[in-house]
Amino acid sequence: MSKVELRNIYMNYHSLKGETSALENINLSIEAGDFVSIVGPSGCGKSTLLNIIAGLIKPSRGEVLLDGEVIGSYSEKLGYMFQRDHLFEWLTVWDNVALGLKIKNRLNEDSKDKLQHLLKNYGLWDFRNHYPKELSGGMRQRVALIRTLALDPEVLLLDEPFSALDYQSRLNVSDEIYDIIKKEGKTAIMVTHDISEAVSMSSKVVVLSKRPAKLKKELEILFTCDCRTPLKCREEAEFRTYFNEIWKEMDFNDET
Repeated sequence: MSKVELRNIYMNYHSLKGETSALENINLSIEAGDFVSIVGPSGCGKSTLLNIIAGLIKPSRGEVLLDGEVIGSYSEKLGYMFQRDHLFEWLTVWDNVALGLKIKNRLNEDSKDKLQHLLKNYGLWDFRNHYPKELSGGMRQRVALIRTLALDPEVLLLDEPFSALDYQSRLNVSDEIYDIIKKEGKTAIMVTHDISEAVSMSSKVVVLSKRPAKLKKELEILFTCDCRTPLKCREEAEFRTYFNEIWKEMDFNDET
């Protein structure tokens, strides 16, 4: 049984000008432990599809299953990491990562121990009493991820998680975030416009067509290097082959 399964997903938007088709017959299976990236031309509906998986938007037709059960609304098995970190500037790092637990009345000795463990493991314990403005962009993203992990989701949904960072920071933070996700044993689904990012981080890349988006290609990503990291993958011979194969599937010239 797949961890996440999309069955015949359609999404239509209605306006005074009529009906617009955004997604058309998307079928996809994601196994536990997979890191899947969704790529496609700008405006094709990548984030819309992620929001449907999250249960934040109901599709016009079709269904999303999590562990074999249809998702009717947002599930606590899912954790969502947005484009920007959305940290509260007036709260310390500790208070930011504990916020979700406080809201759900789940902040107890066990969950505090887990937060301490996460902050220590990923280089943020010494900054627990700092405020977001005192952190680098990469550190802020780690805080945002730990805040999401604090609620112990089984599947992480990442919507362009590095888009607010400069290029060098993106490379470093992608390594850090990938390492955390793998060490914590999470399944991840990431939307990105960056093909290099998708290839270097993923076990599978899904390519969507221009709108109305259809699933054009699913590509398994396999590297022969030991101790895989996104940075190391960019140096491998297979990287360019995967990049070119995905590039050929993209409808850049047909964007409207």
